[in-house]
Amino acid sequence: MGEGRGAGRCAVRAAARGRRSLGRFPARGGDEGTVTAESAVVLPLLVAVTLALVWALFAAAAQVRCVDAAAVGARSAARQDPDARTVATARQVAPDGARVRVEREGDLVRVTVTAEAPGPGGLGVRLGSSAVALAEEAVGAGELAS
Repeated sequence: MGEGRGAGRCAVRAAARGRRSLGRFPARGGDEGTVTAESAVVLPLLVAVTLALVWALFAAAAQVRCVDAAAVGARSAARQDPDARTVATARQVAPDGARVRVEREGDLVRVTVTAEAPGPGGLGVRLGSSAVALAEEAVGAGELAS
């Protein structure tokens, strides 16, 4: 009813070509290839996000190993094990290539473990943890003095 003269002709031409027309505008080319183009753009992005998540998972696992290595090393140092043995014990638990440092401050021993988690494109992350323990020789010293 309120359609212009040309709208009916456009619909007829579109119907003749096997396409439907929406209102006054003739049907243009189909949507063939649109999904392919969108997939070509989105797929590399999904792969990149997946790789980033996998890398983050490995980095988190390495951080947990640093925490565990520092705790094991602190327990070893608290037992008055030699520093070389403490470092060897911590390195057994730590990620490959980790650095272990043992420090003694009065009655306390501190073990620090640091490691590098290589990242994509050279974007690495430095991981690390410290643990502090009271030396066993100091535990009973206060009770004996009283």
